[in-house]
Amino acid sequence: MKKIVFFVLFILLLGANCYAVEYSLEDLYRIALERSERIKISEEDLFIAQKGKDKAVAALMPKLSGFGSYTKYTEDKYSSSNTLIQSEDSKSWGMRLDQSFSLSGRELTAFNISKGNIEKNRYDLHAVKEEYLLSVSDAYYGVLKAKKALEISKSSVDRLKKHRDAASIRLKVGELTKTALLRAEAELSGAQSDEIKAKNALELAKALLARIVGIARDFVLKDSRQPSGDNLLSPEPDLVTASCQPEPMNCFKTIALSERVELKGLELQKKIGQEQVKYTQGSHWPTLSIEGVYSRKDEDPSASTLNKESAYGGFKISIPIFEGGLRTAEVKEAEARQRQAALLYEDKKKSIDIEVESAYLDLITQKGIMEKFGAQLTFAEDNYKAVSKQFEFGLANSIDIMDANTLLVTAERQLADARYSYQLSILRLKRSTGTLLKSVNGPKLSVFSKKIEDK
Repeated sequence: MKKIVFFVLFILLLGANCYAVEYSLEDLYRIALERSERIKISEEDLFIAQKGKDKAVAALMPKLSGFGSYTKYTEDKYSSSNTLIQSEDSKSWGMRLDQSFSLSGRELTAFNISKGNIEKNRYDLHAVKEEYLLSVSDAYYGVLKAKKALEISKSSVDRLKKHRDAASIRLKVGELTKTALLRAEAELSGAQSDEIKAKNALELAKALLARIVGIARDFVLKDSRQPSGDNLLSPEPDLVTASCQPEPMNCFKTIALSERVELKGLELQKKIGQEQVKYTQGSHWPTLSIEGVYSRKDEDPSASTLNKESAYGGFKISIPIFEGGLRTAEVKEAEARQRQAALLYEDKKKSIDIEVESAYLDLITQKGIMEKFGAQLTFAEDNYKAVSKQFEFGLANSIDIMDANTLLVTAERQLADARYSYQLSILRLKRSTGTLLKSVNGPKLSVFSKKIEDK
């Protein structure tokens, strides 16, 4: 009984180890948002910006500090009139309240800058997430392409094996020459070589996806966007272009200008640049300092004139007059950075304009290519079936079979690549318009992404 139990446990453990986890594209999105080092780095940038706001708030608050000292002398000393001039030891302690601020309000300006930096880092984090999701999509469809290529290679090997066997039989009965059989063997060896390459390409694509998402390599992908039926020519409803009719190009560009967080971040950077100039100009203004001090002092022996306890307050103003042109140089530098921010904003607008146009044209191109390759595959399948029948009745030779198989394999690969490229081009268009993070999985992914950000 013990042996039976151990054997059953071994089989269960072996089955558990051999079980491959299945992931959809949406599952990979969620895992990537949670585990990505690149996203975590951007989240830390946001955290640092939030701490910068805390530092700006601290500059607006008064500073309270304590102090104390103890001095031990070698001896106490007296004057000629027997007046104590140096005690043997002296102790003092107290508390000090200080507050200084510029009459230009630089501290408030710094506080406004810190709030702007937080918002800008939120935009940057959003952009990093979108870019990372697109890289996950690219790797995901890369695995599906490699998997489909392997399936096509296996089908080609199976067809060529059947043809090789048929050629071998017909050679024995004298209907074919040995040359035809050798040609079939050569074609089969080439197809088997392609199958090995396809296997290795699939392993590499899976390794890349596992690295990007942060999962184990033993997984299975669920093609959640697989069209119904076996017709690869039936893509998912193109909700992207349907929402932007009749002038989709201009519509997408308008959406991108309002949704792209990179533009929002640069627009905010322009405002921060203006605040930075204002902050730097404030260094020319006087600085007012207020202080309040309470102190207590004890001596042993103590003099009759010792003031043991005191409290006082005071004002101090510091007026900058000449520092070798340092402040003027800092103002000029801040103004140059402000101009840079404005130029970066305009440059990004032009880049996004081209990016949207390129993504849209690529989508239209991939859709058209997919339709043509679908028709090509239909013709290639009918052609292979017809040539196979002709070969059976001696109306076609071995070379005709090879050509028909090559045409079929090429058509299958081209259609599979076009189909997945089309799906990826939809996501690229969404990324270029700044709507990818909102649309890839609806509100659920947006809420999940917000939870990750709030951590």
